[in-house]
Amino acid sequence: MKTILLHPSYFPSIEQMAAVAQAEHVVFEVADNYQKQTYRNRMFIAHSNGQLLLNIPIKHNKTRKRQKTKEVMVENDFPWQEHHWRSLQSAYRTSPFFEYYEDDLAIFFTETVGNLMEHNLKIFEVLCELIGIDVETSHTVTFETKPESIDLRFLINAKRKSEFQPEIYNQVHQANHPFLPNLSILDLLFNEGPNTLNYLENSSLPFSINGE
Repeated sequence: MKTILLHPSYFPSIEQMAAVAQAEHVVFEVADNYQKQTYRNRMFIAHSNGQLLLNIPIKHNKTRKRQKTKEVMVENDFPWQEHHWRSLQSAYRTSPFFEYYEDDLAIFFTETVGNLMEHNLKIFEVLCELIGIDVETSHTVTFETKPESIDLRFLINAKRKSEFQPEIYNQVHQANHPFLPNLSILDLLFNEGPNTLNYLENSSLPFSINGE
């Protein structure tokens, strides 16, 4: 069975969702320590001026001890959900499939968010339903130092230079700037719609997910 180990992320990158679409079982790492500047609380979308970062603010740990990711709570004093939704509307309102999916996604920007990991796991479930991905999921019990599954936890690093070279598809702002690869899966979904699953399943990944 093609089993991969991933961190739950905020509207994952296309690279990560391609790995999910080509796997049979996803194990989510839920026992790790929280790290900054990762896709745990950020995503990149295409905007008229180029790549745009959308970041979820989190409550800082006052004890100075390292936080477990599963304990991280979202900071809602800043209206980040409204900001993110307006940014998505501005970026994708004219894309072919935004209106098709917006009702299913709006809940993530209107209902108050508490725990970051729970929020990301709910997002993953809805994305799989919308895209048509059928994959088994489970969670770690302790932090996996020597995982038996294929370790793709490095995909959570937003600062990592990816070797993923996705096929070019039509992006709504392509007249304003060159093709932007490996954005949030939302970019692919809003531009490609029902073709998203086929695109992900046929994407060439820079790593192998074949194995036991």
